[in-house]
Amino acid sequence: MMKLSIKSCIASALLISGVGHAAEIYNKDGNKLDLYGKVQAENYISNNDSLDGDQSYMRFGFKGQTQVNDLITGYGQWEQQIQLNNSEGGSDAQKGNKSRLGFAGLKVGQYGSFDYGRNYGLVYDAIAYTDVLPEFGGATGSADGFLRGRSTGVATYRNRDFFGLVDGLSFGLQYQGKNERDAISTSNGDGWATSLGYALDSGISVVGGYANLDRTNAQNADGVYGHGAHGESWAVGAKYDNNQWYFGTFYGQTRNAYAISNSLTGESGFANKTESFEATLQYQFINGIRPSIAWVQTKAKDIEGVGDEYLLKFLEPGLTYYFNKNMKTFVAWKINLLDDNNKLGLPNDDQLALGLVYQF
Repeated sequence: MMKLSIKSCIASALLISGVGHAAEIYNKDGNKLDLYGKVQAENYISNNDSLDGDQSYMRFGFKGQTQVNDLITGYGQWEQQIQLNNSEGGSDAQKGNKSRLGFAGLKVGQYGSFDYGRNYGLVYDAIAYTDVLPEFGGATGSADGFLRGRSTGVATYRNRDFFGLVDGLSFGLQYQGKNERDAISTSNGDGWATSLGYALDSGISVVGGYANLDRTNAQNADGVYGHGAHGESWAVGAKYDNNQWYFGTFYGQTRNAYAISNSLTGESGFANKTESFEATLQYQFINGIRPSIAWVQTKAKDIEGVGDEYLLKFLEPGLTYYFNKNMKTFVAWKINLLDDNNKLGLPNDDQLALGLVYQF
């Protein structure tokens, strides 16, 4: 019985770290297809109406691969999210629905893999170390944010174990084409990113990532916060994941690449500079309980007409309980530490998140 409990604990830890479980629906003649997903029934409680209410959603996708020959393997992944807090057929019917991932590629033995599509930017390699909170995680690594999160039109090369010569040493190279959209906050010019990481058998890993992309003309228009030819982001992270303990942290900076808005004046754009720091400590008990504590902060500097101001600053104690590998429940308390009179008019109310999750 104790061995079975320990295996359940390990399975829970895998779910937290993002490895997860999937349902194998086909595996024959070198072709494999796995289906995965979750339904998250969730509610936020806050004194601020804009931060309160139902947050339920469903997320599903597939991972597939095909053996082309002894050396080459083809692969692909797609992931979609559908909000469950919308009405049927109303003006909000499609609000929040999104394609999170969608890419295809080839892996050539120890020479690495290459894929193209909607995928994670390489700066997220470091940010991912703290994007494991019960809720409110990943706030710094925004999607479509100069390769700090999921991004469109990225060509990514990754090499594990440095061509098979150095165990644990990995690196990545990435190129992103121009994406000019109506919203300047999710637009970008041509650019590139790189990452370098090293993992030890003891559970200790370190990684760093850097991105540099052109900015669009609209992002440098008059009346928009932040000006510069390039948007830059970098982050370095470290984690320990072993013996039921998990500790993750990262530090990062951006230049003209972190989208901001001022609800007091209606102005928006990008911070000229930001500094971010996050850390989380978690422990997985054998009985399925996983307590968590995290600190998250991002400070913007030299905002035109504003100066310096925190964009994020909160403490998050949380607790997750795994019934088994497919079912869990959680509670997370976002203790918001932004000033009441912050100069961007950002909400500073606390939030309590309650959730029940079925996943496969």
